[in-house]
Amino acid sequence: MMLRIAKPKVSLRILTHPIFGAPTLTRRSYSSGVEVKQMMVREALNSALDEEMAADPRVFLMGEEVGEYQGAYKVSKGLLHKYGPDRVVDTPITEAGFTGLATGAAYYGLRPVLEFMTFNFAMQAIDHLVNSAAKTHYMSGGNISVPIVFRGPNGAALGVGAQHSQCYAPWYGSVPGLKVVAPYSCEDARGLLKAAIRDPDPVVFLENELLYGESFPVSEEVLDPSFALPIGKAKIEKEGTDVTITAFSRMVGYALKAAETLAKEDINAEIINIRSIRPLDRSSINASVRKTNRLVTVEEGFPQHGVGAEICASVVEEIFEYLDAPVERITGADVPMPYAANLERMALPQVEDIVRAAKRVCYRSIPMAAAV
Repeated sequence: MMLRIAKPKVSLRILTHPIFGAPTLTRRSYSSGVEVKQMMVREALNSALDEEMAADPRVFLMGEEVGEYQGAYKVSKGLLHKYGPDRVVDTPITEAGFTGLATGAAYYGLRPVLEFMTFNFAMQAIDHLVNSAAKTHYMSGGNISVPIVFRGPNGAALGVGAQHSQCYAPWYGSVPGLKVVAPYSCEDARGLLKAAIRDPDPVVFLENELLYGESFPVSEEVLDPSFALPIGKAKIEKEGTDVTITAFSRMVGYALKAAETLAKEDINAEIINIRSIRPLDRSSINASVRKTNRLVTVEEGFPQHGVGAEICASVVEEIFEYLDAPVERITGADVPMPYAANLERMALPQVEDIVRAAKRVCYRSIPMAAAV
């Protein structure tokens, strides 16, 4: 059982802050600078929050243990001391309550960043996300904007069981009015979080618990306070010619490792970091498949109605004639997540699963149907 402990004090004085202009968004889908240092993902998120809070007094952080405890995953480390309890607000364990409060603050013109200790707990507040935040701009005839960020860890961690291991990318990715992003690297984390905070629409920001402590090289450009990434644009992590592999969040790392193995067998895989679940960068995916003529999608969520299923449908509908092999989908198993470590590993995609799928579409192994 996962225990959640939160401070009960809530300050609402932030709601009296005046409205100021937001910084300009730098529109680039990747960093072009030279790598200058290593940074952990939690540090990238922390620095993005810090810089956006410093630049815009409308931005405030709210959630369980974000203040005194400095965040369950230390993403908000140092922010309470720097900005005070009016802008770093510890909440009780009541997702429905503080999510509604933050959504209302966004109606008023503030820019809340709402942290869920895990997106599994956001189930308690999904009405505010889907029916209030996502629909109000449309239902108000464009008169009310909802500039809010819902962020926190998404997907499986290690040994936290079925109720704490779900991937919500397909859930929120199906909702008109929401923007949904899932960062992989520090560049993704900094650039997309800054873009999400500055965006006039609600953004669901899906992090991964197992990536917080991962280190990535970053450039001076990424470290610049003005740096941001456009929501809705994928990144080609590795160029290739033989097969396109799409992935997001933690699975990008798995896809890159699979590409290293495939290269030893003379298969040159192109790896696309989707980054943005909604809007989905269909044009970049289609352009890659036109080049490689093969597609493997990777995600850790359930197979039915998944992100990979949407990508497959899009490719088949728009560029079917370019495919030289059936599309392969690599997903989590269609079962609630097991608690036992050995069964948990079997329920999640592994590097070897991606390698086998890529070899099948390249006709380097026996197709699954024939093997059965």
